Amino acid sequence: MNVKASNLRAAMKQGVVMCPGAWNGLVGAAVANTGFQACYISGGATANASGYPDIGLITLTEMCRTIKEVSHASKLPVIVDADTGYGEIDCLARTIVEYERNGAAGMHIEDQEFPKRCGHLDGKTLISQLAMEQKIKTASENKVSEDFVLIARTDARGVDGLDAAITRGNAYRDAGADMVFPEGLRNEEEFAEFSENCPGLLLANMTEFGKTPHITAKQFGGMGYNLVIYP
Repeated sequence: MNVKASNLRAAMKQGVVMCPGAWNGLVGAAVANTGFQACYISGGATANASGYPDIGLITLTEMCRTIKEVSHASKLPVIVDADTGYGEIDCLARTIVEYERNGAAGMHIEDQEFPKRCGHLDGKTLISQLAMEQKIKTASENKVSEDFVLIARTDARGVDGLDAAITRGNAYRDAGADMVFPEGLRNEEEFAEFSENCPGLLLANMTEFGKTPHITAKQFGGMGYNLVIYP
């Protein structure tokens, strides 16, 4: 049993959960001391803090070390970015096991080709919907705990439009994702439309820059979103 994942799921049943970004143990402890219920480890923030660009160069080993430090220091449920899964299907199977063993309560994987780009930049390229479904199925089958939150991120809004993002979101949920993360939406209307047409657990990214204007956690909760990350 993953106690932190269970606690996260229980918290989401009470209302929207805010997840500030923590790229090391010290920041994780500060998040906990401020009173938040969960925190988030961004691949981009972790890479940038290590001197890398956000194109997927951070390694599984480096991310697992960060997960362990943040989880230990904060004692909070930690949601973690897994970028494109650190390789093909077999690599993804190892990733979800290692993330959970090192203290993660959940993780998200995305449907971009490697090298990936920040979700709020233009010029992204997607893998096929079928290939992403296979990744999600593999990750789901290799969860250590049923409570671990497997999150499927789609970057389709910025490539093929909102309808394509909704189609992919529903397909990813059917493939085994516990939660769907639509990246790069442009306004409240798009978030509301996505929620209405892709029912189930949802994550919103309130990044400090990019395509999405400032929307409060209360507003996201009212639109049906369960987690809001602040990378």
